[in-house]
Amino acid sequence: MNIYYWLGYQLTRFAARVFFRFRIVHQERMIQRGPAILAMNHQSYLDPPLAGIACERPIYFLARRSLLDSPVLGWLLPKLNVIPVERGGADRGALKALIRVIKAGNAALFFPEGSRTLDGNLQLPEPGLGLVIAKTLAPVVPMRIFGAFEAWPRTGGRLRCVPITVVIGEPIFFSEADLIPAGKALYERLSRRVMDAIANLSLER
Repeated sequence: MNIYYWLGYQLTRFAARVFFRFRIVHQERMIQRGPAILAMNHQSYLDPPLAGIACERPIYFLARRSLLDSPVLGWLLPKLNVIPVERGGADRGALKALIRVIKAGNAALFFPEGSRTLDGNLQLPEPGLGLVIAKTLAPVVPMRIFGAFEAWPRTGGRLRCVPITVVIGEPIFFSEADLIPAGKALYERLSRRVMDAIANLSLER
């Protein structure tokens, strides 16, 4: 963990506890070593840093490439393990970079829905997550965030200090058998399996 990531981790954890009474349910389920994909629903700009502090080791993130156009963010974000991705379609280069870091034994955050929800409800998953699973066979940790939409919805408005919770599910392990049958529906099937696990998480579990 480099010094920039460590500082960001500590500051985010402090701010989350103070402003959002942030809590993590079932953190013992988190995979802390070896390759892993953290898959979480997407409610707010708050999601990536809050997912990051749910894991005790550095994780990699996808973020839109335009953020790196800023001189400050362009210098800082790569030090926070951000992989730039083009918006408006599948960025194969970004997915390949993500696959490489996972195969190297790292953990990476992925939002199966692709974009933030407009109404707070779960959305259908995109096939990108399934592609990454098929190429890495890395275990997936399903995660569900509650409260981030109320704190800072996609529609904008001021930031609200409301409680936010991340619930971590049991890891999902994949094998070669899960890649059969192959074909166009494979990636959608794998993504849907993970999204179903996210949907089954609740604040009571």
